Amino acid sequence: MIVMGPSKGFESIKKIDENEVEYWTARELIQLLGYSEWRAFDEVTARAIRSARNSNQNIENHFGHLTKLVRTGSNTMRQIKDWKLDRYACYLIAQNGDPKKPEIAAAQTYFAIQTRRQEILDSLPSAQRRIFIREGMTIGNKFLFGAAKSAGISKFGSFNDAGYRGLYNMSLSEIEKKKYIERGALLDSAGSVELAVNLFRITQTEAKLKRDKVKGDVNAQNTHYVVGNKIRQAMKELGSEMPENLKPEKHIKKLKREVKALGKSYKRLK
Repeated sequence: MIVMGPSKGFESIKKIDENEVEYWTARELIQLLGYSEWRAFDEVTARAIRSARNSNQNIENHFGHLTKLVRTGSNTMRQIKDWKLDRYACYLIAQNGDPKKPEIAAAQTYFAIQTRRQEILDSLPSAQRRIFIREGMTIGNKFLFGAAKSAGISKFGSFNDAGYRGLYNMSLSEIEKKKYIERGALLDSAGSVELAVNLFRITQTEAKLKRDKVKGDVNAQNTHYVVGNKIRQAMKELGSEMPENLKPEKHIKKLKREVKALGKSYKRLK
């Protein structure tokens, strides 16, 4: 039973299209979910599409038609059907699969856990949510700098600053000056929205460094800048406040102390 499969395997077959949007192909997903015949898996996909349609979803937003060329036994090329799936489509396929298959059962558990994690995050008070994201950033940054080290980067300060310049359109020191915060306290003084876009910046940069096999300081800095700038452009298109204009909040260390104190007070009242 591949209990680890849906988490590690599912993320390992993820692809990124020309618009930097993540997707999965059905021909690869079929193996992860324990199906050996395309016809049976295509029937599961059809049920998933019906589920999406019954939920008033735009099918084209989640299930895209694909075709691919494969070599046959006679050494000729033949077109076969495939699907371009987003994360929601993969979730629906798992929900409509055969639960007797251990791979499907594990996938359903994986998506249930992911959904529950999001529900917990959404239900957190703003202070706790901010702490939660900030702690996630600490871990994310470790992975990012691990990937940077593997890329042969020696100028980590310049690499880090490149991401900020892409996202904020200014250097880290300029951001700190604009926001009137002490040196090195940007992320500890950032609110949930600002933390979230920075978390997206570091996770996507780590993935791109690995995916593109980026090597050297200049190439890595350019990669970090481009990722940050794409996120900035997306914020502009959505009409979001630019990150450099988001107001700093209470330092995360002070916030943690207050949350901890509130927790103790709550226990005493129970």
